[in-house]
Amino acid sequence: MSRHSPAATVALAGATAVAVNLILYGVGRAVGGTFRFTTSGGPAEVDAVTVAGFSAVPLLVGLTAVALLAPRAAWVVRVALVVGPLLAIGTIALMTLPTDFDTASKATLALCHLTLVPITIAAVIAVDRATRPSVTTVT
Repeated sequence: MSRHSPAATVALAGATAVAVNLILYGVGRAVGGTFRFTTSGGPAEVDAVTVAGFSAVPLLVGLTAVALLAPRAAWVVRVALVVGPLLAIGTIALMTLPTDFDTASKATLALCHLTLVPITIAAVIAVDRATRPSVTTVT
């Protein structure tokens, strides 16, 4: 397996999350999800730009922090492998379930959160590998 730079890994993870979640969003729309909900200010709707932003921004911020801190503090990788997935799952309960979305919209958005779990784990491991010093063996 080839090694990518930490920056390339972060960018690839962000692009993957956006692509996967936009496909899910399209499927959710196709099966009848309206992605409309009620806020204190009135009706609102989750659109493709929101899905892309909510998929990419938190992931990119977290992975950038890991890429910058991992070479100096190895524990950051272990923490990120736990905290990243927990945040992705926990935000389902905090952001998605309490809303009045229709069932298709709620299920789709919950799946969008869940897709971030394997993407986060794979990216954190890849960033860790990319930031670790290479080990050479002498024979």
